[in-house]
Amino acid sequence: MGPSVVPIPTFSNISADYFRKHIYPQRFPALLRDVDIGDCSKKWTADYLAEKIGDNSVKVHVSINPKMNFTEKNFVYKTLLFGELLKRAQKVNQDLFFLSPKEFYYLRSLGADPRGRDVADIKKQFPSIAEDIHIPDFFLKEDFFSSVFRIGSPGVQLWTHYDVMDNILIQVKGRKRMVLYNPDEALNMYLIGDKSQVLDIDDPDVERFPKFLSAQRHECIMEPGDIIFIPALWFHNTLALEFGIAVNIFWRHLNYQFYDKNDPYGNKDLIPASRVRML
Repeated sequence: MGPSVVPIPTFSNISADYFRKHIYPQRFPALLRDVDIGDCSKKWTADYLAEKIGDNSVKVHVSINPKMNFTEKNFVYKTLLFGELLKRAQKVNQDLFFLSPKEFYYLRSLGADPRGRDVADIKKQFPSIAEDIHIPDFFLKEDFFSSVFRIGSPGVQLWTHYDVMDNILIQVKGRKRMVLYNPDEALNMYLIGDKSQVLDIDDPDVERFPKFLSAQRHECIMEPGDIIFIPALWFHNTLALEFGIAVNIFWRHLNYQFYDKNDPYGNKDLIPASRVRML
């Protein structure tokens, strides 16, 4: 048995000023409820999104295993029309499929560059729906880095990793479980770069990963309309309890020169840290 689960603190109906003064400086995750996220809560049905952006092609992760693992690459990248992705991601059994009738889908939106070097920005990649979502004024506009549109099948669980930028995840549709670990737990996470090798955090292989049982787990369930603040370097693992639609906002909270300019995802180690490791 590992440590008991610590609930992530919940705050309701907070202002941007309250977030900046009382939550942000703590450098601790926070679940935020009853914050205005715009008309997307009502508008973003599958039919509405299909009508607005259905003919756009998107690159998606496809796997027969709902526990997607970036270190072992147990998924393939495939291109689908957005409308087709919506149809498939809501179903358990597929009539049309790439790998198996029971395959899982996950979209993490990309920039325009097909090599993945552009930063994701919902205003550029999905302008027809960008105005539907209101991004809370939690950070300076000039510090904005990216806005990532995410869609996932029920049951999709993403590998545990950290990002080098502060970010918020706005859960528009579907319930999601969030599990986070403090950066202090790094030596218990069995890292390869920014990713943990522990794929199954609920039933870990104790022979391969004995120290993981010592890592303190912080957890919450996100409901539609909720926002979670994920401070930089906090490890996080997401599990879609239902078909989900979300938008992730990243911003640069440190001096811009510390960030790798060739990092469109916000998860490459800061330049000073990379130099230290090389030395």
